Amino acid sequence: MALRTDTRDGILTLTLDRPAKRNALDHATVADLHAAVETANLDAAVRVVALRGAGKDFCAGADLAELLGSADRSVEENAAEAMHLGSLFVKMRALPKVIVAVTHGRVLAGGAGLATACDLVLAPDSGKFGYPEIQRGFVPAMVMTMLRRLVGEKVAFDLVATGRILEARDAERIGLISRVVPDAEYEREATSLLTTLAAGSGSALAMTKQQFYRLDGMEFEEGIRLGARVNAAARATGDFRAAIQQFLDK
Repeated sequence: MALRTDTRDGILTLTLDRPAKRNALDHATVADLHAAVETANLDAAVRVVALRGAGKDFCAGADLAELLGSADRSVEENAAEAMHLGSLFVKMRALPKVIVAVTHGRVLAGGAGLATACDLVLAPDSGKFGYPEIQRGFVPAMVMTMLRRLVGEKVAFDLVATGRILEARDAERIGLISRVVPDAEYEREATSLLTTLAAGSGSALAMTKQQFYRLDGMEFEEGIRLGARVNAAARATGDFRAAIQQFLDK
């Protein structure tokens, strides 16, 4: 298996497990990730998902040997193969549970895309992020959809046109990732965040995530109207009633 899974205390940990290949994404790994996200969706015991990588790096991108082997296939065949990864990004966004990328080391190319498809991205100070596909005569074609939304047009184009690598603090500064933590404190902070998310209201987090991404491209008034509907639905949940009553009883 290219992916290790472990569930405890409401946290499903998915670990990319190809350390000798820097956890490069091949077809089998992507298939395992598809299956794991589907399992997380159906398993009521899973409240939050953590995505990690084994070895020195989180993920260095696509498996280059597998990628080179596709050069002689038809455009239609390669488009279908590319959508095998692209549809994973879509499935991760649609999952009504928070996914946290607990990255380390190098987070590059498709690996950076995989991380940014998560809802939160953590990194230690020593982490590095980038989209070096251009240096290999390739295009970061699907990840640009997320990158452009995260960091804006000019910064995104700079990153994909030059392939330059960012230190974790610079990636945080431009909005590419969520939090950077000193290396010595990293595991403790990551565990604390995952525990906090797992202990929170599952219904409120699901509604928050679903509304957050639906706002993409919406007009201002349409977004407010959507917010009003989500607000009303949240009031009808058991989590809401229990939490408010507990607060009032203090």
